[in-house]
Amino acid sequence: MSQENPFLELFEKQKAQQYQIGNTTYKERIAKLKRLQHALENTYKQAIREALFQDFKKPHLETDLTEIYPVIDEIKFTISNLKAWLKPEKVATPISMLGSSSYIVNEPKGVCLIISPWNYPINLTFGPLVSAIAGGNTVVLKPSEMTPHTSKIMARIVADLFDDNEIALVEGEVETSTALLELPFNHIFFTGSPTVGKIVMKAASKNLTSVTLELGGKSPAIIDDSSNLEKAVQKIVYGKCTNAGQTCIAPDYVLIQESLKPDFIKLFKKEVHAFYSDNPESSDSYSRIVNKKHFERLTDSLEDAKQKDSIVEVGGRTNPSDCYMEPTLISGLTEDTTLMQEEIFGPILPLKTYKTIEEAVDYVNSNEKPLALYIFSKKNKVIDFVIENTRAGSTCVNHNLLQFLNHNLPFGGSNNSGIGKSHGVFGFREFTNQRSVLKQHTIGAVDLLMPPYNSWKQKLVDLTIKWF
Repeated sequence: MSQENPFLELFEKQKAQQYQIGNTTYKERIAKLKRLQHALENTYKQAIREALFQDFKKPHLETDLTEIYPVIDEIKFTISNLKAWLKPEKVATPISMLGSSSYIVNEPKGVCLIISPWNYPINLTFGPLVSAIAGGNTVVLKPSEMTPHTSKIMARIVADLFDDNEIALVEGEVETSTALLELPFNHIFFTGSPTVGKIVMKAASKNLTSVTLELGGKSPAIIDDSSNLEKAVQKIVYGKCTNAGQTCIAPDYVLIQESLKPDFIKLFKKEVHAFYSDNPESSDSYSRIVNKKHFERLTDSLEDAKQKDSIVEVGGRTNPSDCYMEPTLISGLTEDTTLMQEEIFGPILPLKTYKTIEEAVDYVNSNEKPLALYIFSKKNKVIDFVIENTRAGSTCVNHNLLQFLNHNLPFGGSNNSGIGKSHGVFGFREFTNQRSVLKQHTIGAVDLLMPPYNSWKQKLVDLTIKWF
């Protein structure tokens, strides 16, 4: 590690403070969380709305629902449970260790780094921060440079609420993240793409730093002929078009029973009209793509699909000057199209058909494990079959996105879609070390078995192996 690292001084300040912060009581940690809650709910609420509108025309209601509310809910849930989470957990001690007791302590990991993405900057920066504060850590936050207005507001909030030797936010581009990753943090929480996740994990390995990686992937939605198709389409349009599809758990493609395809297309068009009118570009309820780079990535992917004889069933219109892309449904895609190879992260929905549920499951399993998998069916047999024969970070039945909002459920991926979990007690555990403690109270069996060894002690060992 170079002494010229621009963040070394900040890191050392937090490192020096970590034990003082780590020894704070649950009441002191709750007080910090309440300050953050008040800032998001009151002091900075309108500024957050305006910043997100400047960054990608996110509607205020959508900001409240998808950015502010999940963090407030996480704070409330944590406040209600933190005292219990911090209590030493008594565990059983084997009879062979008679005379001792055992328990587990959730101790802070120490100095933590949270690198957050641009698609839900408030939610995915402050959500993990709640867990880090609950765990008693010092934290450096690095938000995305792609949402500069929101990053500036977050920097103001953090500077207003915390000393930088406890919690600090640094802005910058790739070189900033690279410099931070050189430092020997005790834990790194990263949200982003699998490609960058591998870079983070490689950097962390140099210091044997533990990681939580919230990644992504191609999350499928499977619809069978027992489902309420109208409701299924309505929910999928909502899940796909919220934040203009820039959501890690948005349905990335639909697998639908072959006979339902014509009706799905008609209903998709109907629901887009119901949500956003005939011209979504004029709707106050529809966001924009975050920047020109991502807009061009999406338009290139759409053009690639068209050139390979895919059919745009609904939508497809764009406006480069405003980074606008209409909700788009596309069918007839071949597997070599970019839309079927990479996570879309935009308002384009591929539609694929299947004849049997086994065929649909086989297709899902031919790809990397998704972050989320959605099932629309009224048949428990089908639902159970899909869950039992696929692997995914999370699953929602007869809806989408909602699993993210239940803090009693762990949120995270599996392998390519992520490592580790967040939300509620699961997020708290990511930012703490489960430290085992055994206390010896009286003389124990092991004390009787210390050298020098003899035949009597051998008999005791034989009895222990046989009976205990």
